Amino acid sequence: MPLFRSGIGIVLVTFVAGAAATSNRATQRATAVISRSGAGTATIANDPSETCPVTRPPDPPFVPPAPYPAEPPSEHQFWFGTQRLWTLLPVDGAWRGLRPYSPTTPGFRQKVFWWRKGYHCWGDPKPELTVEAKRLNAAAPSFFIPRATCGYEQHLKSFMLVGADFPTRGCWEVTGRFKGDEMTFVVWVAP
Repeated sequence: MPLFRSGIGIVLVTFVAGAAATSNRATQRATAVISRSGAGTATIANDPSETCPVTRPPDPPFVPPAPYPAEPPSEHQFWFGTQRLWTLLPVDGAWRGLRPYSPTTPGFRQKVFWWRKGYHCWGDPKPELTVEAKRLNAAAPSFFIPRATCGYEQHLKSFMLVGADFPTRGCWEVTGRFKGDEMTFVVWVAP
């Protein structure tokens, strides 16, 4: 998992996403199952369930416009979206090893980076990006992130950033909205 330096410090980055892309929307919806083992204790697999259609790299691949890098920072990641809104995601569709976001509250935090052609952090340090997530494979509270921050890294340029606090592991649909554009992907949050 690569580290990137942003305006807010060093951030550990891992991503997942993919689905059909259009100029304003890319959406993939699905359901998934939880496997059961032992005395009725639910367990979540490390790899995505066959019934959780996580977002995979599109063919042909999305390539961000200049001056953003054409190649993702790692061979285990891919760009997903359109010039209006895109993100960086892991090829296998799973965010693994997420840490609890609070010692007293269950849940798992993932930093999610978003880009848009022409977006500049210094001109818009508190972007109006909102992010919503809902679990597809079982009941769990959905959540909404109304505020984003921004960062800059010389190679990646300006980006928008949110900390997504997933209350449970499993199959999640994540939707970002920014200035009338929307992008959705499905990710497996694993142990």
